Amino acid sequence: MANLKEVRNRIASVTSTQQITSAMKMVSAAKLRRAQDSVVSLRPYANKLNEILQHLVSITDSSQAVYSGGRDVQIVLLVAITSNRGLCGAFNSNVIKRTKALAYGKYKDRKVSVLAIGKKADDAFKGTELHVIGSDLPKRLHVLFDDLAYDNIAPVAESIMSNYVIGQFDKVELIYNEFKNAAVQNLVTEQYLPVLSPEDRGEQGMVHDYIFEPAKEEIVEELIPKSLKVQLYRAILESYAAEHGARMTAMHKATENASDMLKELKIRYNKARQASITNELIEIVSGADALSN
Repeated sequence: MANLKEVRNRIASVTSTQQITSAMKMVSAAKLRRAQDSVVSLRPYANKLNEILQHLVSITDSSQAVYSGGRDVQIVLLVAITSNRGLCGAFNSNVIKRTKALAYGKYKDRKVSVLAIGKKADDAFKGTELHVIGSDLPKRLHVLFDDLAYDNIAPVAESIMSNYVIGQFDKVELIYNEFKNAAVQNLVTEQYLPVLSPEDRGEQGMVHDYIFEPAKEEIVEELIPKSLKVQLYRAILESYAAEHGARMTAMHKATENASDMLKELKIRYNKARQASITNELIEIVSGADALSN
């Protein structure tokens, strides 16, 4: 049985860890509330804009639909969205595993590049053949989480769109965790470019007859890029909210595990203390018997 000093040191260490995990849980809970409000308020606008975008693509001439249309897919860009920090369970590893599965499975016969948003994805793919090299796509995208605003994310979307238009990539997919609630995050693989029409998605619905004001060409030219920017912004916001939900859940479980460990260690400490006291009493009694004899 471990001596009293070793058990006391372990109790102090676990107590300190429990205080840290409890504090991290509260910090993530506070950040989650703000991130959740941002995502919930953006979702209706982003979903409706995306719906209009899909229907616009279906009624737009091929000469105008630069962000849609069938291409022979030879070069694929995967945008992996993770967090900058760990201690959030399998949040980051799920995105990295899904990205590798797409690169080495579904697109194994294609040329695949990975654009990392977040330090964890950047660390995972940096130095590999999947890392974007020799491209004018922006680098060091983990700084987006320092100031998560639409104006900071829009240039990234513009760069991806311009590279798609000039033919540097034939297909772009987003891989990220979608926020559902504090305990559940859905891993999502979403086609970003080319934009799919409802027919391409296999959806059956009403035929939309839009009245265009001003001209249809001006609206298409303005609305489609804006919708794509909002789509990327929403994906990053979803990932940010899901990150804090995953971290809050992970820290809550870690705090509970620390409490269980403390209970076990205190029982071991009491047993060791009782054994020590018993040994001392035996030595005293034995010494007294020896002197009396």
